[in-house]
Amino acid sequence: MQVQIKKFLSNRFGIKSEIVEYVLDKEKLIKDKFSSINEIKEFNQYKVIRAMQESKLSSPDFYWTTGYGYGDVGREKVEEIYANIFNTEDALVRPTISSGTHALTLTLSGILRPGDSLLSITGTPYDTLQTVIGISGNEKGNLLEFGINYKEIDLIDNKIDIDKVIETIDETTKIIMIQRSTGYSDRRALTITEIGEAISKIKSFNKDVIIMVDNCYGEFLDTKEPTEVGADIMAGSLIKNPGGGLALSGGYIVGKKNLIELIANRSTAPGLGKDAGLTFGTTRTTLQGLFLAPHIVSEAVKGALLVGVVYKSLGFRIVPDLDDKRSDIIQAVEFLNGDRVVAFCKGIQAASAVDSYISPEPWDMPGYENKVIMAAGGFIEGSSIELSADGPMREPYFAYYQGGLTYEHCKLGVYMSLNNLYSDNLIKL
Repeated sequence: MQVQIKKFLSNRFGIKSEIVEYVLDKEKLIKDKFSSINEIKEFNQYKVIRAMQESKLSSPDFYWTTGYGYGDVGREKVEEIYANIFNTEDALVRPTISSGTHALTLTLSGILRPGDSLLSITGTPYDTLQTVIGISGNEKGNLLEFGINYKEIDLIDNKIDIDKVIETIDETTKIIMIQRSTGYSDRRALTITEIGEAISKIKSFNKDVIIMVDNCYGEFLDTKEPTEVGADIMAGSLIKNPGGGLALSGGYIVGKKNLIELIANRSTAPGLGKDAGLTFGTTRTTLQGLFLAPHIVSEAVKGALLVGVVYKSLGFRIVPDLDDKRSDIIQAVEFLNGDRVVAFCKGIQAASAVDSYISPEPWDMPGYENKVIMAAGGFIEGSSIELSADGPMREPYFAYYQGGLTYEHCKLGVYMSLNNLYSDNLIKL
């Protein structure tokens, strides 16, 4: 069978035999790591199923209404299930939340008031959130324009500087924000243990400060989530991990009931809150995607490991490293020049089932300060739980790989990206 597969890869995808042999040889080095990934998957699968059972999910819950959405029972079930899975008092899960950045923006603007301070304790946040805050881009309606103060504290050796955090907290500090994933940085994602330890120390100093976690790319990487180790409020995207590749759009916010009420009032109108807002018939795909999410995430993590071992073996720096505990689905590769980033992303695009014939180029993407190249040939447009890769065109030229609904698709992405770089004489085996 291996001979047949190799021949098919050569004849139908144009992948050189030496590339296939190289990847297969490096794959052997990571196979022993798959069993721990499978154990996490198994635990989270049971967690999701039990949450659906406890909410008495039934087939009529997939029906939907029109207009204001007052009688949308499926919407209420979705939010009850999300609150159960993330062990929180309440949840806001809506298809009208267009992205993770939108979910985070709703959270911040729903809770913060003029004169309040937002403190990021994981350094500068992801590019699109910088625009929301107002520290880049000078977009109308940013938080600074509404009189919200902002401070940030850098990580030290990938750890939260707790002493500096406690020293910085003052009477205006309303929200302390933690970004779990690497984003467009050169650090690994923070683990649940690290997040929990930081929250415990902060809360022992000031129990009233609100701890908010950006959980994008991190769901189901562990048996616990940040809200299970003390986070008050947390947000993410449905076209990332929890959507399982099926959610058409949307975002989620989970946390304390009083905070969800504030955010819901911001998302619709004071007095309407969670009671209004149509799901447009997305309940079935949202929940079926959630059902599949633990398995899909495990496939993506295995794919990230393969990317990591292959490109580290070629001498490139990777983040996280192979033996690091993974806390998001992202595998960053430091390519040191833009041509390699572009070739890598074009290879990932060429491996896609959708839009494989399109050749991505760096462009001025809304919300980003630098040109960005994005390879994303997904069934759901922009879905980064599907095979995808991107990177800003700035030094030291990292490509950020993520997603993959099946390990085999991830593997094809590795073959195609490596074949591209090799054919363009940008690497040597």
